[in-house]
Amino acid sequence: MQIPPTDLMVIEGLIERLHSLKRELVVHLAETANAAAPVDLEQPFGRLSRMDAMQQQQMARAARAGQTRRLEQVKSALARVERGEYGMCVSCEEDIETARLVAKPEAPLCLTCQNALERSRRR
Repeated sequence: MQIPPTDLMVIEGLIERLHSLKRELVVHLAETANAAAPVDLEQPFGRLSRMDAMQQQQMARAARAGQTRRLEQVKSALARVERGEYGMCVSCEEDIETARLVAKPEAPLCLTCQNALERSRRR
């Protein structure tokens, strides 16, 4: 199947966005590593300050976990690029909608399969 030039340009732009997103996530994870470090309970904090520091640490850990998951999705998408499978749903093997890839270039599933996955998780 021949890919139209406009679609090829969109895909090339998405691949560049994936590389850029990967760089950004790696830098951000490195910059926020200290924010997720354990709170030193021996520090001379007041009780409320210690609780605030622990809450900030938990929020930083949750944010970093999300960013780590997204980085893995980006790496997986780039691996699909290398295999010539980028833009194909990993579940049904149909094309992922261009609008979905524009919104989330690392998306591994088409909307139909993503919705089915989310419905099965809610049960």
